Amino acid sequence: MENLFNTMKAQYNQEPSGSARYADNKIDSFIVADDRHVDQKTVESFGDEWTKFSTFSDFELKGAGAEYFDIVDESTLAKDSLVLDVGCGTGRWSRLISDRVGFIEAIDPSKAVFAAVGLTKDKPNIRITQAGVDNIPFDDETFDLVFSLGVLHHVPDTAGAIKKCVRKVKRGGHFLIYLYYSLDNRGSVFKVLFWAVNGIRKVTSSLPPILKKLVCEFIAFAVYVPMVSISWLAKVLLPGDAYKKIPLSYYVGKSLRIIRNDALDRFGTPLEKRFSRVEIEEMLRDAGLDNIIFSDSEPYWHAVGKRK
Repeated sequence: MENLFNTMKAQYNQEPSGSARYADNKIDSFIVADDRHVDQKTVESFGDEWTKFSTFSDFELKGAGAEYFDIVDESTLAKDSLVLDVGCGTGRWSRLISDRVGFIEAIDPSKAVFAAVGLTKDKPNIRITQAGVDNIPFDDETFDLVFSLGVLHHVPDTAGAIKKCVRKVKRGGHFLIYLYYSLDNRGSVFKVLFWAVNGIRKVTSSLPPILKKLVCEFIAFAVYVPMVSISWLAKVLLPGDAYKKIPLSYYVGKSLRIIRNDALDRFGTPLEKRFSRVEIEEMLRDAGLDNIIFSDSEPYWHAVGKRK
């Protein structure tokens, strides 16, 4: 079986600049010093984050991952599909869909690649490579599906990074993305609360790593957990989806690990950008996609497009 997967791998289009070993696995590196799509502080922050939250159960992954892949057609996740995961972190989304596709190349510029190897070690059709968006080591038009979930809003040039990713998609293939939304579908009260929280993020994200983790843990238990509990109670007592108007209601039904992970992600990341649905669609079309579909469900906004 592993020999079959080896024949399905995309071939690197350049020699690696280095490599590292994790257990019995070799991780090739294609990091370039002048990667203009990388903010080094953010890369280091995510490397620390994914080292801390390096394991997820299949139950946790299925619950969270179903929300991102709800707009991906089954034919796109075919047994002969070659897939690229850009900014894989721990490799959790690659692991989630690994049984539905042929082979997945999962890349990340940070030390999270070591966590990814650990999480995906029992999935022979996943290869972990250390690489950033500016130097994706594969020929253009190689992959049937490229996805980047919760990553490209953390790079200096999001529109440019999207174009880099889409170039790796085959004609007729698909690109799936999740970018933080600019609260364009929320009311004024929600927006005021967000900008207050964003001010706190700018402080917490600049703290030393150990202190930042402690503060984010405190926020997870002192803010997230109580608000999620209130949202859960409102879901039980109120009709319909009224509970979704409560901040952090998205985490109702999510595990404590995911809540803690997202608190660190939200308050610990130095660089964060947000986009409206209109802005995201413009970037996707400018990158060469059409047949763009947005999900009307959280997390906002995730969308999939087809390469012309």
